[in-house]
Amino acid sequence: MAFSIKGGGRGRRASYDAMAEINIIPLVDVVLVLLIIFMLTAHVMEFGLEVDVPKVRQVRNSAEELPVISISKDGEMRLNERDVNINEIGNEVKKRFPRQKAVYVRADKATPWDPIAQVVSELGQAKLDVRMVTQPVDEAGRRGR
Repeated sequence: MAFSIKGGGRGRRASYDAMAEINIIPLVDVVLVLLIIFMLTAHVMEFGLEVDVPKVRQVRNSAEELPVISISKDGEMRLNERDVNINEIGNEVKKRFPRQKAVYVRADKATPWDPIAQVVSELGQAKLDVRMVTQPVDEAGRRGR
């Protein structure tokens, strides 16, 4: 697509051609920057509650996909990113995950024992197996001390 403008005046002919090509380099730059931003922030968006689980020496690896109940140090409880009432936690798990027989409980290490015990009790009454989420102790960091 091109056009020309013929200008008047003293017999001169002015001709301007417009380029018909789209410059995609700025588009690619913007897309790459957005991709990098999303890659860096994706791990932050995994869980809504910030929970620092306790470290233990022996951790059993499990690849099962189970519902996760997160308990923050303030006592907030969520079932897979949705707020849940402690009195209805067993019913909510059974309603939203009818085939599951076990649940992961992920509690912050600064959480008082009372909310954790209440959650475990409610899940036990609902006949759900409770599996606590922990992380392994970094043995390499301990050797240097």
